[in-house]
Amino acid sequence: MALDAVLGLNSPVLGVAFVFLALLATAYVFLFARPSLPKNAPPLVTEAWPLIGSMQFFTQRWDFFRRQMAHSPNGNFSFWAGDKPVIGLSGDESRRIFFEHRHLGFSEGYGALLGGSPKINKNNELLAEAQEQEDGFGAYFAKRLGAMLKGPILAKGLPELLQDVRSKIDKLADQEDKVTDPFDSIYRIVFQITMRTVACNEIAGDELLLEKVLKLYETIESTATPLSIMYNWMPVPARFRRTYAGARLYMIFKSIIDTRAKEGRREDDTLQYLIDQGDDITKIITFVLGALFAGQLNSGVNAAWMIVYLSNNQHWLQLAREEVQAVADRHCPDSSLALVDRLMQVPIEAWESEFPTIDLCLKETIRMQLAGSAFRKNISGRPIPLNKDGTEVIPPDAYAAFAVADIHYNPEIYTDHNTWDPSRYLPGREEDKKKQFGWIGWGVSRHPCLGMRFAKLENNIITAFWVAQFEGMETVDSQGKKMAPPSVNQNAHSAHKPNPRVFVNYKLRNA
Repeated sequence: MALDAVLGLNSPVLGVAFVFLALLATAYVFLFARPSLPKNAPPLVTEAWPLIGSMQFFTQRWDFFRRQMAHSPNGNFSFWAGDKPVIGLSGDESRRIFFEHRHLGFSEGYGALLGGSPKINKNNELLAEAQEQEDGFGAYFAKRLGAMLKGPILAKGLPELLQDVRSKIDKLADQEDKVTDPFDSIYRIVFQITMRTVACNEIAGDELLLEKVLKLYETIESTATPLSIMYNWMPVPARFRRTYAGARLYMIFKSIIDTRAKEGRREDDTLQYLIDQGDDITKIITFVLGALFAGQLNSGVNAAWMIVYLSNNQHWLQLAREEVQAVADRHCPDSSLALVDRLMQVPIEAWESEFPTIDLCLKETIRMQLAGSAFRKNISGRPIPLNKDGTEVIPPDAYAAFAVADIHYNPEIYTDHNTWDPSRYLPGREEDKKKQFGWIGWGVSRHPCLGMRFAKLENNIITAFWVAQFEGMETVDSQGKKMAPPSVNQNAHSAHKPNPRVFVNYKLRNA
């Protein structure tokens, strides 16, 4: 990884200056502040940069994990990410402890090692640094998100979601060249309907404002650089860009809230629901920003990959199309209408329960695209044993990391694991059930994915409208030449857009 990318800089010259400052800072931490790991921690890796620690954890994550797993007697190992002690875990028993132990903190781990979404302090000032959630906010967030997704709010918003997707698919249908980069067009559809669902109509219905908010979101997303995560107190330029973009997002949402109050205007959206609950502006804006960041990246990228994979697998494409046709026949039998028009009449109960084929396709897409690591932190104040005799432990206040590829790309579980194959989950095969936590795409019982309902709903809607409108699909490169789907970069930290770019050619259906 280039130096400027590691630091989040646009200038290599600035990069040299900040490396010098970083070396001074890390020298201090290494010599005076960083404690040594206890003897019963897993073996410390030798693959590390002087002072900084194992930068390869950020630049070559899965390759780094595989090398260290191979060198460790039982697959567990220790390393430093800046001043943060991290225990890398692998294997069945360590995986069970990682996901089941009640003293391995979820938000504490992700807040420090993933970068997190912007936070708001009690004075309504936006904070750019990754920090632990305030006491009680996690419960508040889960309560509000649960009410939004389980109650009538999502159902009431369905007509607008359908219209958002329909209008964007119609624009693609009207294009003369009939080619699109799904990681642009489909990604933007997901951003719009996510904004519509977890935030407000003012932004979702204004294309210029929606684009502005998307750029600010992408700015913040790009600033979780290795150095800013390892030393979150260091004033690197990436942190200033994150602060600036976050402050602009804050002012956009605050202006909308203030305008509604001034005009006495109400909207039927999540923002209004939060206002009506009497939530203060700090909680409202933190909730909206947190939900937006939690819902966009994986869902936006996975929805685009779904179109890519279906375009290269005619069998599953045909099954998906037959499923969409059957749902439309059940809920809008008027065959004189176009299929996309009939889909507008499908109720939310059907969108959520009558697309098992598309659900299987999404499950396999998530398996292949859920890259990077899961994180936890030992918040017990005591060592957490990794074996029965306690000869190996996760030390107090240490972080734990588990590479997702250790399970989702495990050849002992998934045959031909580099191939997109939804049939691996069908009855009689069910490869994901060979081992405990064999598939973790929707989280686990202790930390389930709160947004699973909405993620499935938006994927079903987008995929259904796409296969209803288009046929003759194939993936091509930037020159229009046919190409296979790019291989997955397993060193990525999360679901990611492909490099090189991939485009989809399509034709209008004659139905």
